[in-house]
Amino acid sequence: MNKRGEVKLTPVGHIPKEWEVVRLGEATYLKQGNVLATTKLKEKGYPVYGANGVIGYYDTYTHAKGEVLVTCRGSTCGTVNMSVPFSFVTNNAMVVTPKDPSKLDKLFLFYCLSGIDLTRAITGTGQPQITKLTLSPVFIPLPPLPEQKKIAEILRTVDGAIEKVDETIERTERLKKGLMQELLTKGIGHREFKDAEIGRIPKEWEVVKLGDIRFFKLIMGQSPPSSTYNKSGIGIPFLQGCAEFGKIYPSPNLYCSKPLKIVRLGDILISVRAPVGEINIADTNLCIGRGLAALRPKEKSVNTFYIYYALHKAKGKLKNRSSGSTFKAIAKRDLENFQIPLPPLPEQKQIAKILMTVDKKLELLREKKKTLEQLKKGLMNGLLTGRRRVKVEPPKETLF
Repeated sequence: MNKRGEVKLTPVGHIPKEWEVVRLGEATYLKQGNVLATTKLKEKGYPVYGANGVIGYYDTYTHAKGEVLVTCRGSTCGTVNMSVPFSFVTNNAMVVTPKDPSKLDKLFLFYCLSGIDLTRAITGTGQPQITKLTLSPVFIPLPPLPEQKKIAEILRTVDGAIEKVDETIERTERLKKGLMQELLTKGIGHREFKDAEIGRIPKEWEVVKLGDIRFFKLIMGQSPPSSTYNKSGIGIPFLQGCAEFGKIYPSPNLYCSKPLKIVRLGDILISVRAPVGEINIADTNLCIGRGLAALRPKEKSVNTFYIYYALHKAKGKLKNRSSGSTFKAIAKRDLENFQIPLPPLPEQKQIAKILMTVDKKLELLREKKKTLEQLKKGLMNGLLTGRRRVKVEPPKETLF
C-alpha cells in the first residue's frame, strides 16, 4: 500500500503515486458542436454556446445535460466552459464527455481542463483552431473518483461564492445607474423644474459650459518627445490616453522626465481621442498627452466628484461630439461648449456623497471577488496537482 505523500514523475509533472495519468482521447469522447448560422440566433430559448460562451438563444437544444466545452476556434481558442443543461453547442466548441463516469467525474474534468494550458493544442496559421486530433493526446491527472469529487466540490463552493459576489456587483451597478439618472436630472427634493438645452432640470439649477472660467480651468494635453518616456520612475507619471484608466483613478505605467502639460491631484481627466468620453480623476500630479484633457474645478463653486459623475453620465453625448475619419476625437472648442447641469454647491456635495457611497461598496465587492479568485487559483494549483490533498471520508457500511 502506497504511503500518502509519495509522488511520481509523469507527463503532467509530479503527482501522488496513487494517481493515474490518461490522455483525453482515452478517457473522454470528443465531439465538435453543430453548425448554426448567427442569423438564426434568437432573444429567447435554449442558450447557444459558441467561441465566447453564450452568444444567443435558439429554439432547439443539442445537449440535455451540462457539458464540458472547449472553445476550438478563434481568438479564445482553448477556453473551457461548463454549459447549463439543455443548450445548443455550435461548431466553435468541442464537447468533452467522460467515457466512464465511474472513473472520471465531469465536474472534476471541467476544473482539470480549466487549469491546463490548452493553447498548445492549437493548430492552423490562419484562424486558430483546436481539433479532435490535437486535443486527444493532451494528458490529464486522474485521482481516485472519491478524491476527484471532493476536489470538484471544494472548487465549486468557491465558484459559488464568486457567483454570489458577481450577482451583488450587478445589482449594485444597476442601483448606481438608477441613482445617477435620478440624482443628476431631478436632484434631491425638488418640486419645480424648467426646460433647458440639455433637458428638464430643477428650477434652482444652472446649465454651464466646461469652458466657463467661473467654474473650471480646461487643460488640453500635449505629448512630450517619446525620448523622455521611461518606466524607471524618472520624472512624473505620464498618461497618453485612457488605456490605463481605472474605475475612478488611473494607474500609469509610464513616466516622463520632461512633461509639457501637468495636471494636479483632483483634476478630472477626459479622454478626447478614441475612445472619446472616458472619465477618471487624477490621484496625483500627472503629465498628460494629447489623448487627454483635464478639467480643474474651482472648489468654491464646484464639487470635483459631482462633476466626475455628471461627465460620466454624459460620456455618450461627449462621444457624439467627436469627429474624424481615421480616428474619432473631440476638438477643444466642442469640449469648451459642452454643457452640464450644475446644482448649488451643497446639493452637489450631497449627490456626490450618495454616489461615492455606492462606488465604495462596489470597490469592496470587487476586492472581495479578487480575493476569492486568488483563493481559487491557489486551490487549483494545489488540488489538481496533488500538492494539496483532500480528506475523503470512507463510504459508510450498510447492514441488510
